[in-house]
Amino acid sequence: MDVWFTADTHFDHQLVAGLRGFETPPEHDAFVVERWNAAVRPGDQVWHLGDVGMGRLARFADTLRQLNGEIHLITGNHDEPWPGLRQAHRHQRAWLEHFATVQAFARRRIAGTNVLLSHFPYEGDHIGEDRGSQYRLPDEGLWLLHGHVHSAWRKRGRQLNVGMDVNDLRPLHLDAVTTELTELGSPAETSA
Repeated sequence: MDVWFTADTHFDHQLVAGLRGFETPPEHDAFVVERWNAAVRPGDQVWHLGDVGMGRLARFADTLRQLNGEIHLITGNHDEPWPGLRQAHRHQRAWLEHFATVQAFARRRIAGTNVLLSHFPYEGDHIGEDRGSQYRLPDEGLWLLHGHVHSAWRKRGRQLNVGMDVNDLRPLHLDAVTTELTELGSPAETSA
């Protein structure tokens, strides 16, 4: 079993499909599924750090069924069960039909150190102002894998963006994450 990380697939999202050079969301989605399945095998584990698609789950549920791997979801601001939405609790069960787990954040051990997983970075956004600041984890010295910022940056301080836009529209393997974190040094030595 291999382990992968990704974020910001944005299935059925016209704006993102266009920004990524596709004419239609179905064309974009088919490309992302192809890239995903070329890397991820059925028994692999994938940590998806949010913004799966745009709108209701029913709009892209068929696309999710095509993806290889056991997928764990860390919800993003575009996902119906994201706790920042008033009706999030009503969507949890439906999303668990497509994901092994659905949660707001997680902690994993990578390269011998604790690493946090969240949709949001500690700070920063791709539109200039930080959105959802009350839903962000505080920077208390751990590495953070995140999405949300699209191509605004790949690495910033103790933050590593694992989103599709900075990873050739495919998931990032655990070995690549380990290499990047090792190259950056210990979290205590990295300025925020």
